[in-house]
Amino acid sequence: MLIRILGAAAGGGFPQWNCSCRNCADVRAGKPGFRARTQCSLAVSANGSDWVLLNTAPDLRQQINETPELGARADGGLRNSPIKAAVLTGGDVDFIAGLLNLRELQPFTVYGSSRVLATLKANSVFNVLDASVVPRRELPLGAATAIDGAGRDTGLVIEAFAVPGKIALYLESSAASDNYGSREGDAIGLKITAPATGKSFFYVPGCAVVDEDLAGRLSGAPLVFFDGTLYTDDEMIRQGLMKKTGARMGHISISGPEGSIASFEKLNVQRKIYVHINNSNPVLDDNSPERRATEAAGWEVGYDGMEIRL
Repeated sequence: MLIRILGAAAGGGFPQWNCSCRNCADVRAGKPGFRARTQCSLAVSANGSDWVLLNTAPDLRQQINETPELGARADGGLRNSPIKAAVLTGGDVDFIAGLLNLRELQPFTVYGSSRVLATLKANSVFNVLDASVVPRRELPLGAATAIDGAGRDTGLVIEAFAVPGKIALYLESSAASDNYGSREGDAIGLKITAPATGKSFFYVPGCAVVDEDLAGRLSGAPLVFFDGTLYTDDEMIRQGLMKKTGARMGHISISGPEGSIASFEKLNVQRKIYVHINNSNPVLDDNSPERRATEAAGWEVGYDGMEIRL
């Protein structure tokens, strides 16, 4: 199984278009130790020729152009694509907006929870993906689903499961008393398996807390891509970027007694990689003490183009 990080940044990318925080200023200036990143998405293939996208970032066209394996092939006819499916883990703009880049009547299948599919249905702009060409299929929670698209079996099976999180910002209800209207399926994690080899990994780009159920699922996993949005819960407030904590946005912090480093300490995960990293996060600086602490704890900081083979 081949896995490629197409984008490792959170919404807005790195640098963010309208941000002059220290990190964004330094990456624009080309300061050593900083690397630009597009918004969060992965691509995975069981055979090296048929690919499945895990979330579709607004930067998807750029990501495809920078990944030769995802481009049209010279021997495939005038119009062709190795992208056979897209699996969505939430309704956030940075997870679904990239679908609009794939509107050229190219067959593939969109998978998502019932909540995510309802969001797509409620927004008529997504009708540019003709349902007769690009079907939408529910990814039921807790069940193994064989992923296919354009008439091909991709050789991958995905199990979706609910994780603690929050409904997308633009869908929040101020009248709701239960976490702004969040319900099961607004945030999901994925277990991706290639049955031919038995290899598997987890993708959890958005998560509020590692609860008992999630810890049990991830325990002993060979590879986990996990939410690395913020290093500390209040970093955006302290930097003057936003008046929201990470917890308010539905994201666990990297550091702290209830952060992801501490939460994973006893899970015996063999390889741990942070994705969905916000532009405010000091781990984006290769030379920061926060980066050193993160790596000392056994974590890697994901970057665009990073490739993993299982």
